[in-house]
Amino acid sequence: MKKLAIMLCSLCILTSSAIAAENNTQPVKKMAPPTQEQMAKIRKAHQESFEKKLGLTEVQKLKTRELRRTSHEKIKPVIDKIRQNKQEAEAIRRSNLSVEAQEEKLIVIDKELRELEKQAAVIRKQNMKDFESILTKEQRKILKQMKKEGRKNFEHGRRAEITPCPPPRPFEK
Repeated sequence: MKKLAIMLCSLCILTSSAIAAENNTQPVKKMAPPTQEQMAKIRKAHQESFEKKLGLTEVQKLKTRELRRTSHEKIKPVIDKIRQNKQEAEAIRRSNLSVEAQEEKLIVIDKELRELEKQAAVIRKQNMKDFESILTKEQRKILKQMKKEGRKNFEHGRRAEITPCPPPRPFEK
């Protein structure tokens, strides 16, 4: 009887240690966010890849850079105001104001944020029209295809992040 008990205990210990070894994974190391220099390199590589895919000429590249600069100047104040409003909204949420007072102020800020987002969208849309006016017909077709692929990849990535919940199990008595 003692031998049987000892064998069962040793079997339990071996089984539990094997399960623990399977579940023991190394902690995932979080990578540090990229520095500004690294981001600049990434953006430059992305820009060069984009220009190469479209087959832009040197003249088109110069015009594109000028468009990007002027568009940035137009949209920067709008983006700054959006950031400012979001910070203000966050400060209101953290404040000791009553819920009603917070909601009143947040409604005003939210309305302004929606208007600013519309302004930014108009600027972006105009920038895209200006950019497309520089392109040839063939380049516009390539750009259209690139946009289509980008949307597809974006949607694919979003679907991967949002996994549906499993159906609930019936309650067992």
